[in-house]
Amino acid sequence: MPRRQLNIYAAWVSDMEITEYTVSALIPKPTVAAVIADIHDGAYEKVLEEVSAVAPDVILIPGDIISGHGSDMKNSPDMLSECARLAPTFMSLGNHEQNALPLVRSAAEKAGVTLLEDSYVDFAGMHIGGLTSGFISQKAEQGFYKKTPAPNIEWLDSFAALDGYKLLLCHHPEYYPEYIRGKNIDMTVSGHAHGGQWQIFGRGLFAPGQGLFPKYTSGLIEERLVVSRGLANDYAIPRFFNPRELVIIHFESIKKSV
Repeated sequence: MPRRQLNIYAAWVSDMEITEYTVSALIPKPTVAAVIADIHDGAYEKVLEEVSAVAPDVILIPGDIISGHGSDMKNSPDMLSECARLAPTFMSLGNHEQNALPLVRSAAEKAGVTLLEDSYVDFAGMHIGGLTSGFISQKAEQGFYKKTPAPNIEWLDSFAALDGYKLLLCHHPEYYPEYIRGKNIDMTVSGHAHGGQWQIFGRGLFAPGQGLFPKYTSGLIEERLVVSRGLANDYAIPRFFNPRELVIIHFESIKKSV
């Protein structure tokens, strides 16, 4: 697996931080991806204004476009349509999509967004896969302190066995150490943890599925996992030293060694 070089640039846009990573990948040409994670049916206009300014080649949505595990989708259909107008858009399912799957599927189809439910497509020389939240695939009961159910391991193994560069949308970063790290998957993009909601000395306080002082809440981890702090800001517990985050990933093209 090629070594990835990392550069981080952060700019402040109101209460939103824009974080940019540069990684090297065995793909035919450079590709820029915008990551829209955990927007939870919130206001999206400023987010997409910043995305448009970047002019990405692809938009990645690793789940939770709605909020409350319910059927309220006031902003999400329009947001998905706007994303698809800006760039090819690929989306996986987070835990909040559990009770609104028909609406989410319909909105994605109407918008022209590719919904990846334990499936993958080929784009820009990559295999882009979407790993569905275990809460959905196992139809498990949700709760703030519930352990995250296991994902579809059989599909994950088949995805990892593909030849070529593999980019995985996976809502739950807590899946990484147990289910993904040991597999031949080049890059995983996650959200869910909301940066730990409160950050103390740069470390999140709590994340569902990880508990207190979670390890996987933001940043580029082991050069193989990108975790976005997410774009929602409407929770009863406010963010503390933890602004919303739009992540931009620059995939630099490198040639395969002979």
